[in-house]
Amino acid sequence: MELYAESLARFQGGSPYIYPLYGLGELPQGFSRLSVVYGGTYMLHKPECKVECDGDGKAYDVTYEGETVKGKKIVCDPSYFTDKVKKVGRVVRAICIMSHPIPNTSDSHSVQVILPQKQLGRKSDMYLFCCSYAHNVAPKGKYIAFVSTEAETDHPETELQSGIELLGPVDETFFDIYDRYEPTNKDIDDNCYISTSYDATTHFESTVTDVIAMYNRITRKVMFSCNLVM
Repeated sequence: MELYAESLARFQGGSPYIYPLYGLGELPQGFSRLSVVYGGTYMLHKPECKVECDGDGKAYDVTYEGETVKGKKIVCDPSYFTDKVKKVGRVVRAICIMSHPIPNTSDSHSVQVILPQKQLGRKSDMYLFCCSYAHNVAPKGKYIAFVSTEAETDHPETELQSGIELLGPVDETFFDIYDRYEPTNKDIDDNCYISTSYDATTHFESTVTDVIAMYNRITRKVMFSCNLVM
């Protein structure tokens, strides 16, 4: 509630929910355009990228398709350094396609719901997010809802039932389960700045906090975080 109130005060316009048209893919597109301004190069479709390290274990370049890019620091996600991360959990997510808004939300096109762990009798909260054709992420008249939580059993799909029941009739549901990792290395020693895996939250607060912390370590400058609800 505090985060909601602070975000509402910060972002004028009647709602604290900020979501880019055409989906989150617009964020890396904005980053690529800004990279060009500062002399950076944004390369897509490079699935075979490999980070090269010297004898001391310090990363110094990235190789892909016979080409090599050198750099003083490597910033990446856990998949590039399986030996420098540890598994800390699993996330289960349901992606639901609907032909109606979520009931009891005043027919809102953008909805964020957090179900507290104590209310559900769980160890972790459950998160529900919905967007729609109004954001240019679905065909006309369609809504897309995401329900996610930290998996606590061997049957994680069933753990989402409490959130899915709030959606009303669902046209189709897709489940995604993935492991969550955190870095174990000392980035100042090996030049590898590894992010944490996405957790179950759908408002990106933890992701923003992680990115800002990485920025502070990389630049040795302090960037203060701002509250944001997405």
